[in-house]
Amino acid sequence: MRNYVTTIALVGTLAGMIAASGTAAHAGASEAAGKIRPFNAGDAAMALKTLNGFYKPALAGQFPGEASGLTIGASTRQNVIGKIGQPDKTRTNADGFDLYHAEMGHPGYAIAYKLNKVREMRYFGTQVERQTNIGGISKKLLFGKWGKPSGSVAIRNGSLVQQKITYNRGKYKLAFIFNSSTNLDHINLLKR
Repeated sequence: MRNYVTTIALVGTLAGMIAASGTAAHAGASEAAGKIRPFNAGDAAMALKTLNGFYKPALAGQFPGEASGLTIGASTRQNVIGKIGQPDKTRTNADGFDLYHAEMGHPGYAIAYKLNKVREMRYFGTQVERQTNIGGISKKLLFGKWGKPSGSVAIRNGSLVQQKITYNRGKYKLAFIFNSSTNLDHINLLKR
């Protein structure tokens, strides 16, 4: 069963990466992967740890985990490749994203560049047992732990209407992109 669910999650993730913004089809993969088992207290604790893991690194323009040390506006594409490897799908234009799909225990990323420096990083989390990662982060948890956001707007991604909730962190902003109040699609980091 686990291999079947992993295959569904990976296929869904690849479809999400092929989509223009990388999020509409990704939402379906998130939902499929999130239905492996019921959400429990242990999952909630791990999701909270994941959420809090973004707080301090964002002040330095960084993500936690595998991408730690990569900085918005400073790290080059070569730095990124040296740190997390060759992208699974390379950007097709100057404004595009290099895409890294999620694998067992490894989160997915999308990284855009400006003048060969990291302009924006997107964190898609893991696909298998997603509820222990960003799949367990709800708006209620986010607001309860981080307080009032710096901004919140509705955005359109094809036919999907998402909510972008932004927290300013020093010279950077961390944006949480929700498909619903309990479905966090991904997290963006960029300069303010």
